[in-house]
Amino acid sequence: MDDALEFHLLNDFQRDFPLCPAPFAELAARLGVAEKAVLGGLEKLRREGKISRVGAVFAPKRIGASTLAAMAVPPEQLAAVAAAVNRFPEVNHNYEREHRYNLWFVVTAGSEGRLQATLGAIEKAAGYPLLALPLLEEFHIDLGFPLQGNVAKNVATAREVHPVAPIGEAERRLVSVLQEGLPLFIRPFALIAERIGASENEVLARIGNWLEDGAIKRFGVVVRHHELGYTANAMLVHDIPDERVSELGRALAEEPAVTLCYRRPRKLPDWPYNLFCMIHGRERAEVESIIADLRQRHGLNDCAHDVLFSLTRFKQNGARYA
Repeated sequence: MDDALEFHLLNDFQRDFPLCPAPFAELAARLGVAEKAVLGGLEKLRREGKISRVGAVFAPKRIGASTLAAMAVPPEQLAAVAAAVNRFPEVNHNYEREHRYNLWFVVTAGSEGRLQATLGAIEKAAGYPLLALPLLEEFHIDLGFPLQGNVAKNVATAREVHPVAPIGEAERRLVSVLQEGLPLFIRPFALIAERIGASENEVLARIGNWLEDGAIKRFGVVVRHHELGYTANAMLVHDIPDERVSELGRALAEEPAVTLCYRRPRKLPDWPYNLFCMIHGRERAEVESIIADLRQRHGLNDCAHDVLFSLTRFKQNGARYA
């Protein structure tokens, strides 16, 4: 696979993926190559770890339940505790970060009850209490990762996040297959339909409806930023007065350098921060410079804050809701 094809596969189809019976043939037509070159190229990128899958990225709390969680673990116990946490299939991201709360992971489940039960089981298995920090308000959760420099964003809006009713059995079966990613075959949606006892048209229509109502944030190639050289990953957190958090969240969400921005609860006295941003870069100094600039321009220098760079990636998978 030449470099140009690899770049286009990684960059151009993270969203707006064709929802049609033969999507890889459609990608091939757009790129002017053979369908087998697209399928072979995506399989190669998956083997190399540059992409995790091709498929749906579900919005938090729109299909099931989810939360960010943190633990303060003695450094000499961190690897063992991380391994215990990773054994739970509900855990899809798990990172060591620079902070007293040094283990950060995301937990997803099919319902709020299942989520709470899983959090309790994780605490018991790990042997340390956890902070649960569920999403309260989202300002920017696009989850794409453009490779050709910063891309301007649309005007950000604040959306409060509320639990939703559990999905039906037919939808649950579709989610259980989609969370594994599209099969890299000529007619992937037909294969999915066969697995869940539906028609190809029903599968395509359901995915399209989820995209339209926001339950799926995007559908396409899901890249792994670390393998692409973006190894400086920082979580910037602020303690913002409640009456200003939505305004500042929207402002930060419109910054091209900010890849995620959302409000989560404080958990006093241990965790005083309520506004979270994610910033990725190739070098730590680059990210530190971006953070200093953001704080200066948005008048945040007087607000309590912390910067938690990631040190170790213990797990990075797609969310599992079913």
